[in-house]
Amino acid sequence: MSDETPDSLIPYDEIVQEALRAVVGRVLGEIEVGGGELPGNHHFYITFKTGAPGVDIPQHLHERFPDEMTIVLQNKFWELEVRDDGFSVGLSFNQVPTKLSIPFAAITAFVDPAVDFGLQFQATVPDLAPEAHEDAENDLQDRAGTEGAEGGEDGSNVVTVDFGRKK
Repeated sequence: MSDETPDSLIPYDEIVQEALRAVVGRVLGEIEVGGGELPGNHHFYITFKTGAPGVDIPQHLHERFPDEMTIVLQNKFWELEVRDDGFSVGLSFNQVPTKLSIPFAAITAFVDPAVDFGLQFQATVPDLAPEAHEDAENDLQDRAGTEGAEGGEDGSNVVTVDFGRKK
C-alpha cells in the first residue's frame, strides 16, 4: 500500500463547498419566506469578498472594504431577496440606506452566534491580494459577545472545509 494519496479526478472540495453554501441559501430563503423576521435571538454575520464577480455594493463601501466585508443581519435589514446564485438585502451604513447584492460564491463565512453555528469557505474568487481595512459597522450593531464564534476550539459548531488543493 502506498502512502501517497492519488489526485482525485472528482472535485470533492468544490462539491462540498457548493453544498455548504446551499445551507446559507436555505437559511436565508426561510427568513425571506417568513417575512424577513429572524426567529428568537438568531442573527447572522456574513463575510464576503467585495471584489468577487457579481458582488454589487456602493463604491464607497468597496473603497472602505477592498478585499472582504462582514455584514450583520439582525434588527435593521429589509428587502431580503434570495436567488439560486445569491441574495440581496437592504442595510443602513452611516444612516444611509444601501442595497447589497452578494453571490453565494463570494461568501467566505456565515456565523449565527446565537447558537454557536458557523461555516467558513474557501474563496472561489481569483487570487485577490488582501488589503487592510476597518471592521464593518452596520448602524447600531454590536459585535460584542461573538468572540470565539468562529474559532471552533470552544466547542462551537463551526465547520471549516479546507482540502488543501495541490496546485
